[in-house]
Amino acid sequence: MTDREEKQLEAVVDHLIAQVTDLKTSLQHLIMRVESEYESISWPQLMDSFVALSGRINNLQKLIKNDKMPTLRNRVLFPMLLNPDLDPELAKLTEGRVQSFNHDMVPDYLRTKPEPEIEAKENAILSKAFNLNSDQSHKQITSANKIVTNITEMIKNNREEWETETNRQNQTQTCLMTDTSTLLAAITFGKGLKTMSPPIKGPANAGMSSVPQTQPSQRPPGKAPATIKTNIKAANNVHPYTR
Repeated sequence: MTDREEKQLEAVVDHLIAQVTDLKTSLQHLIMRVESEYESISWPQLMDSFVALSGRINNLQKLIKNDKMPTLRNRVLFPMLLNPDLDPELAKLTEGRVQSFNHDMVPDYLRTKPEPEIEAKENAILSKAFNLNSDQSHKQITSANKIVTNITEMIKNNREEWETETNRQNQTQTCLMTDTSTLLAAITFGKGLKTMSPPIKGPANAGMSSVPQTQPSQRPPGKAPATIKTNIKAANNVHPYTR
């Protein structure tokens, strides 16, 4: 490998590490929200997190499929040293996931093929698929297409009903612009509000508001009201009925 290819490979690996770090951050944010905000998080907010995660994955795939990207599959990664003891630097780089690079870790982290058990199950499924005759394959394909078609029709019908209901709700008038403008003018500028005159205060009724009395005041029976005036004549007046 020339120096130019080595520098290009290092730059590509650094870029991949940055993209993977962003993807890991998005995953951690999504897991944290699901674990801590599962009671209050809404479906649109959860979908926004999934969209951000999908965007990170697409960026990583575009980077790998780029023409300037060197063919990483032609590179072989092999361990230079195996150490059964704990490696603090390796633990720091892997955030505590890998404590040491020993004989047990190497087959799992540097594996280029599936595990033997998984590979045996995959081979069994492939052999079963290859052994099917044309009639069985045609029946299964027809059944799968029918199921997919029915689900697609259900989704389309529900979508049309939902869009119709949404348009109907949007067309329904729920407010009057004149009333809204009047209310905003009253709240903001006090337009249309009447001022109340302050209560009259005097020495006799200090601290009391002048409220007109609608009920007559209660008085003991047999006494004339204080507002009635009486005229008392002098005793020396001549009696109208003389003897």
